[in-house]
Amino acid sequence: MKLYVVDRKVQNWEDFLLTHSSLCTCMGLMSEKYGDVFTLHFGPKRVVVIAGYKAVKEALVTQGDDFVDRPRSPLFDLTSKNHGIIFSHGEEWKSMRRFTLSTLRDFGMGKKSLEGRIQDEIIALRESFKCYNGKPFNPHLIVNSAVSNVICSIIFGNRFEYDDPTFQKLIRMLDENAKMAGEPKALLFNFYPFIGTLLGLHKKVMRNIENLKDFIQKTVKKQRLEFNANDITGYIDAYLLKQEQESTKPETYFHDENLQYSVLDLFDAGTETTSTTIRWGILLMMKYPEIQKKIQDEIKTHLKPGQLPAVEDRKKMPYTDAVIHELQRFANIVPLNVSHAPPTDVYFRGYFIPKGTEVIPFLTSVLNDKTQWKTPNDFNPNHFLDKDGKFVRNDAFMPFSAGRRACAGESLARMELFLFFTGLLQAFTFYPPPGVSREDLTLKPDVGFTLTPAKYMTCAKLN
Repeated sequence: MKLYVVDRKVQNWEDFLLTHSSLCTCMGLMSEKYGDVFTLHFGPKRVVVIAGYKAVKEALVTQGDDFVDRPRSPLFDLTSKNHGIIFSHGEEWKSMRRFTLSTLRDFGMGKKSLEGRIQDEIIALRESFKCYNGKPFNPHLIVNSAVSNVICSIIFGNRFEYDDPTFQKLIRMLDENAKMAGEPKALLFNFYPFIGTLLGLHKKVMRNIENLKDFIQKTVKKQRLEFNANDITGYIDAYLLKQEQESTKPETYFHDENLQYSVLDLFDAGTETTSTTIRWGILLMMKYPEIQKKIQDEIKTHLKPGQLPAVEDRKKMPYTDAVIHELQRFANIVPLNVSHAPPTDVYFRGYFIPKGTEVIPFLTSVLNDKTQWKTPNDFNPNHFLDKDGKFVRNDAFMPFSAGRRACAGESLARMELFLFFTGLLQAFTFYPPPGVSREDLTLKPDVGFTLTPAKYMTCAKLN
């Protein structure tokens, strides 16, 4: 049995220049017409799209082993060399993911011991916001820096000052690459590598990658010189210890290249998605002040003045928890997921999918599935509340994807989102700048691999 095939004829240059955002729109329309499983042809490249909550869950969870690989992607092959945590394959991926999950847990991921680090960062972030004295400012770089410092403390064993020029440069390079990876030139590079090469975008991406790797190499070199097996301060130290333990083996995946790319994966993923979600949160609070006030009322009820939010407070604050979940669903940060591929020929729902075929488990179709959400196109915290105002889970909530390739830092991100978001709304009320009405605020995302809010200014008034 063949898959449904959709041929998108390219009539002119502009017709081909899809962004991640417009591609999502196209896929959504096609899934309504062609069903939960269909094929897109981008020139010589064939991509299978799996859409809707039930189909995506079946692929990633029920048949998870059948879709556990990553496909060949010219741009990501170039930037990752198929090493690290996100884009590696087979036994190498299993080793890196297993080690990373274990190490992140050792350094407090999902545990109360990490809470103090995040709370310290909340204090620093608040102080940065206070410096604007209620005047308009762009929170982008500051929020990214605060969130990044949490993963930096785990990777490197220390944080950075927000105005550190090296740190600012690193954050900007991560930002630039996330944006460029979702541009039409990046998609063209993946579909037609020869033509894409002529456009030169990959050179800009690789320049940033090499600069980031250079910083990581220098940091690793310094930590290797100071290494003490009895004083493991972060992920890099833990990896160096693992290298020592594996040194007698004839073959090991714990080589320096995997260290570089694993650190780069953690640094990037641990900065980009959570900070983007918080920035969406600030924008949405300006857009919906009644929701902002309701959260603040709940905060005042359950937190004493001067008391920083703690993870255990989430159980007592169902409305805040519901808003954060809805924020993740509505913002839809990684709309196309990260592509999967079958390691062997497989059948899915009766359709034959050859080994190595790029498969997109279309997260937008899950987070906007009309059979799972009452008002999928609206920002509606009631999606996660019952009639008594208690928090309720929804299995179609998959912002971190699902199955064996789900986000390795999910529990860290969940902790950060609650503490940072609650900590900011405890201290500030966010308003649009003078002369800008809430109706003027656009919720149309910017171009990028992740869906980020378009550039905006906010005013943070102390509560």
